[in-house]
Amino acid sequence: METINFKIISSNSKIDWTGRKVTGSHNGTIGIEEGHFILIDGKIKGGNIVINTASIQILDVTDSATNAQFAGHLASDDFFATEKFPLANFDIIDAKEQSDNSYFLEGNLTIKGITHLVGFNVIIENNRNTISLNGKLVIDRTKYNIKFRSGNFFVDLGDTLIYNDFDLDFNITAEASFSSESKN
Repeated sequence: METINFKIISSNSKIDWTGRKVTGSHNGTIGIEEGHFILIDGKIKGGNIVINTASIQILDVTDSATNAQFAGHLASDDFFATEKFPLANFDIIDAKEQSDNSYFLEGNLTIKGITHLVGFNVIIENNRNTISLNGKLVIDRTKYNIKFRSGNFFVDLGDTLIYNDFDLDFNITAEASFSSESKN
């Protein structure tokens, strides 16, 4: 069996986020600090992704003062509390192969020190020394103590309500960092 560890190339990887509210949506990017994937005989078997919550960017708000205010609010305790929790983690527990390049990844997602089991579909392209992984994870923010303007916790929000689910669209590139052969 051949085991290859693929290290995430942060500069060639990104996460696009989308959050929705009654009156529309906001979107942006968030950086990947580091991470890796383990492939055994070309099949994903494990890994982790470390997300830098302090790197959140808002792309749809073009006024610089409004953008800065919004970014500050996302960094506050109402949302990601980035000063206390600058990193979020996704640790793969199981990778169920659905086809040659399609997997359902299950793992522990930790945001603000709170961990829940989540799962999502990904497509992996394996070019021997480089892999790319693409997928969308939908997260219920309230499970991670992000309750600001949630209809589950506040009443009469009207058009200020923010929906609980937000999307993270992963586009990750990783390079082989080492391999080993073992005989069974």
